[in-house]
This record gives sequence, structure tokens and C-alpha cells, in this order.
Amino acid sequence: MVLKDNAYGHGISLMAALCHEYGIKKAVVRNQTEALKVRDFFDYILVLADIPDEPITNVVYALNSIDMIDKFPKNTRVEIKVDSGMHRNGVSIYELDSAFFLCQQRGLHVEGVFTHHRSADELSSEWFTQEENFKKLKEYALELAKKYQIARLNFHSQNSAALFRAGECLHDMVRVGIAAYGCLYEDKNLYKDRGVEQLQPVLCLFASKIATRTLKAGERIGYGGIYEAEKDMVVGTYDVGYADGLFRKASNNYKTPEGYSILGRISMDNLSLDTDKEDVCIFNNANSYAASCDTIGYEVLVGMRAYIKRNVI
Repeated sequence: MVLKDNAYGHGISLMAALCHEYGIKKAVVRNQTEALKVRDFFDYILVLADIPDEPITNVVYALNSIDMIDKFPKNTRVEIKVDSGMHRNGVSIYELDSAFFLCQQRGLHVEGVFTHHRSADELSSEWFTQEENFKKLKEYALELAKKYQIARLNFHSQNSAALFRAGECLHDMVRVGIAAYGCLYEDKNLYKDRGVEQLQPVLCLFASKIATRTLKAGERIGYGGIYEAEKDMVVGTYDVGYADGLFRKASNNYKTPEGYSILGRISMDNLSLDTDKEDVCIFNNANSYAASCDTIGYEVLVGMRAYIKRNVI
């Protein structure tokens, strides 16, 4: 289960506890701070982008470049990330032997080899190319494991999109992230007969009313007065804004799931809607809200501030 970046905005401690209840044993996080928050819930935690001051029993660290090796303390558990075609980070196939050798010299424990797909969620051949590259890397890594007397290596390449693209687990584990939160972008051409349509977003954002007023026809609301009432109407002000993670681009450009319109410009701490209901669901699908802001659900979710109260229903 991928819990990085505050569990995609859902609350890392809360999601870790739920994962533990469902028997999930492995987690992926961004840094050591996140790992320490969830270390009591999992047997195996992979940190994607950090270097520890000292080894931690159930925490394994991604080795993103060969230059990082001498920065890790002795006895650190590591997984080597390989570049199969994304060209963002990871060692190349030509560096893999050196990476194993230097890890051994440094006293690091190599426990896995993994990669990341750049186009698994796009209709192109790149996903197939990277997966083929990784299969070759896997064979080579197994040869190196024998050479350096490593008993077992853990292999993985699939994020959520790649898992649904393949329709099965291709290696030892999968890194399920956005799909676990129900917000994998549904593309019927990519994921035909894969069950993506059955995923349901698990996060809803609610706001509470601060004030109510009646606008008369011709009166304008909010900064810049970009919304003008066409008739007398009731307007409610609610306690969420861009400081909480909403995007100003949704101003005058979005309707809530119940059909209420955002009126005028979203403020730092407030927004206005054409209702006086006490509590309103701002969105129940981050992808739908993201579409009004010309972005993706990921950005909406991770932008939800950590101080916003999360309740499990």
C-alpha cells in the first residue's frame, strides 16, 4: 500500500491503521518522517526518497542513484531502483553490477530491485517497452545476486495504472497507490474488463456554513466581484478555501455533487455557494473536481491540508 505524501492526502496514520486491520504487511512512503509514523503497523516499509542517520529495523530505503551509496550508514537495508525508461532517477543496467559491488563494500543489505512506469496510464507502447526492459534487468539482477551471494531479491514494477493495465501481479508485489483510494482515472481503452469502473473514491470534502445573506439582483460577491446575481438569491459562505487545498481556478466554474455552484472567487478560507444548507459536500470525487481546474485528482488530494479533520464513516 502506498502511503506517501500523507496517504495521498487521506491521512497517513489513519490509513495505516486501516491497512493494518485488513492485514496489509508492506507500505511505501516518501521519507523517514512518514516511515516513523507508521512503523508499528507494517513488517516492511519502503522509503522512496530519504537517507537515514542510522538503520531502522523494518525500514528499507530506495537507492535512486549510484552516487547515493556512500551516504547510507552501514547495515542499511536498501532496494536498488533501476531506470527502465522513465529517465527520472534510478541506476542504469550498465551500472547495476557496480551498484551491487559498492553496496557490498559499504555494508548495505540489498533486498530488492524495482522500477517505475512513466506511461502506464496512457495509450501507448511505452508501458510494454519498460516492462520488457525490466524483465531483462530482473534476469541480470538475479545473476548478480548469485555473484554477490544475496539469497533473495524482491522485484516490483507496477503502480496502480500498471497493475490494471496488466490485469495481474507480474512480480513479487505491486505498489497500489491512487487505486486504493478509488481515484484511478478510468480509461476504458486502457483498462477494458479490468474492473476499474468498480472503484469508488473514498474521500469526500465537506464544508460548514459560516454565514447566510440575500443578494439582490445586480449585486456582486467576493474579491473582484466576478459573480453578479441575476436575481434576488440566498447565498451561503462556507469554511474552506485555497488555504485548505482548493484551487482558485474552480471559482465560478464548479458545481458540487448536489448541484450547488461556487459563486465568485474562492478566498483563502471561504467560498460562497448558492445555498444556505448547514453542511455541504464540496466534492466526493477528486477527479471530477480536478477537471474544473484543468489538473488531476492526485494534485487535488495531496493538496488537502493535514490539519483538516478526517473522519472514517
